[in-house]
Amino acid sequence: MQRVTLIETNPPLPGFTHFIGAWLCCGRPTILVDVGPANTAASLIQDLSTMDVQHIDYVLLTHIHIDHAGALARFLEHYPMARVICHEKAVNHLTDPSKLWKGSRQTLGKIADGYGPPQPVSHTRLIPHTQVTIPDLAVIDTPGHSSHHLSFSWRENLFAGEAAGNYYSWENGEYLRPATPPRFFLELFLSSVDRLTALVDQPIHYAHFGKAPSSRDMLTRFRKQVLRWYELVQDTCGHQDKDQISTCVDRLLQTDPELAAFNNMETDVQNRERYFIGNSVKGFIDFLRR
Repeated sequence: MQRVTLIETNPPLPGFTHFIGAWLCCGRPTILVDVGPANTAASLIQDLSTMDVQHIDYVLLTHIHIDHAGALARFLEHYPMARVICHEKAVNHLTDPSKLWKGSRQTLGKIADGYGPPQPVSHTRLIPHTQVTIPDLAVIDTPGHSSHHLSFSWRENLFAGEAAGNYYSWENGEYLRPATPPRFFLELFLSSVDRLTALVDQPIHYAHFGKAPSSRDMLTRFRKQVLRWYELVQDTCGHQDKDQISTCVDRLLQTDPELAAFNNMETDVQNRERYFIGNSVKGFIDFLRR
């Protein structure tokens, strides 16, 4: 089993420490999974230089949201030999990220500014996922968190991006949260989870932010959690509540055991998580209203 290393790519925002990471797999070939936001490109390159990583063969992009792919253009300037494997639907957004940036700013506001704007990437650096033929690499189409989301299994390591949610662990607890922003399609999302669960059991690595030893155990827990959220949001939306999102967030924090570690977080981190829980709730509400 190949050793993989997590490199933090946290933006300069309150509460965003230990939040985003790029996974490095050294060897032949050397692979980096995701690159983080634009405003962390310099720190990522510095960390790789400190580790004496002078050559990257492939960047595997789980998806092109700006917290995962924003640093790509700057990164490729430093590693001109690297090629990028991305979803075929993502190619045009990487070569011209103007619409992606506009949509990100509309959705995320100040958080998008903290991530920074992505820059264009040359088409010649990109490999659509349908054209990939690399030994030991399985590319799994996992739409749900986004329509252009991919997961990768590389030498007995599963890199799930956000198709399996967000996962954080401490010595005294774990925290698992869905990432289901609008537009969200429940059946499509669950089918991606099932596709990953059907793989051989292996360590699972999350873009946000850690890893766990058993992909099947985590994916089974996660599937149950997604359905738990769906039932709770459906029940809440059946009542005349003026602020359904806030009510759902409060109820989830009170009842979902996978969120129990929220109480041990620092205030800035709790604020961050409340925002993203609310954004995920919006996805469920959008799905229920369609």
